Amino acid sequence: MMYNILEARNSLSKLIADVESGIEVTIARRGVPVARLVPVDAAPQRPRNAFATWLQEHPLAPERARPAHEIEAIIAENRAAGA
Repeated sequence: MMYNILEARNSLSKLIADVESGIEVTIARRGVPVARLVPVDAAPQRPRNAFATWLQEHPLAPERARPAHEIEAIIAENRAAGA
């Protein structure tokens, strides 16, 4: 279903209900589609940032990995030193 921006603004609750029921809603400005509302489950996954992707593809060897509390302590020390 396509709605112009004014219609979408005035009936946002209805559009959200439509999307929750699985209907894809397109919002247009002067007849030109500019946005699409889709259910969260159907929304494409946003790409992770490059560093997070690299870390996932290249996990640390167990002997090099550090527990979260150790990493948090190092971050806290670095912040305190910079203050």
